[in-house]
Amino acid sequence: MRPATFAPLEVTRDEGRRRAIEELSDPLYGEHEPSIIDRFLAWSGKWFDALIAAGEGYLPGWVWAALLLLVVAIAVIVLVVYLRPGRDLRLDALVHEGAVHSAADHRAAAERHETAGEFARAVTERLRAISVDLEDRTIITPRAGRTATELAAEASDVLPGEAEGLREGARIFNDVVYGDRVATADSARTLRELDVRLSAARPVLAGGETVEEAR
Repeated sequence: MRPATFAPLEVTRDEGRRRAIEELSDPLYGEHEPSIIDRFLAWSGKWFDALIAAGEGYLPGWVWAALLLLVVAIAVIVLVVYLRPGRDLRLDALVHEGAVHSAADHRAAAERHETAGEFARAVTERLRAISVDLEDRTIITPRAGRTATELAAEASDVLPGEAEGLREGARIFNDVVYGDRVATADSARTLRELDVRLSAARPVLAGGETVEEAR
């Protein structure tokens, strides 16, 4: 008796694309606004589709199946690394990753970048100016390795009236640093206006009084 034989797995272009979309749409990947991972998945789908279009009629079905598995495997590996335990969906960037200058120097740099239309640099320099200024005024304790979200949380405890603005500033900073959003003139303006308000803000004590009122 001759051994049984099996026909090679045939995966058409449409079927391969359908499977890729179905797999990458799994709830495991979450529902959130477009980010680096979202763009990676979109790029993977386009890359896979381009391969199918280029090789259609020349490569057997099992090759398409292997390519599909490769794309899915890469996506899963990236997601596992990105969503590993202890790591939030939205990354939290360090405020200072290089040399720390005076608040005035960071502000001057932010102004130059904003005038030149370099809004991403304007945003990062502005938040650094805010951080140094708050430390200089002892509103927050100076320390290395502080993230934008930590800065917002710590400053909000003492400046509750600016809590919302601080959170928004940290979100913009994180989005810009990690490329989730393109910095705009509005982004730079939001951070600049926050800096101005914080410069005039006064710490609030536990009883609701400002430091000046307590004196």
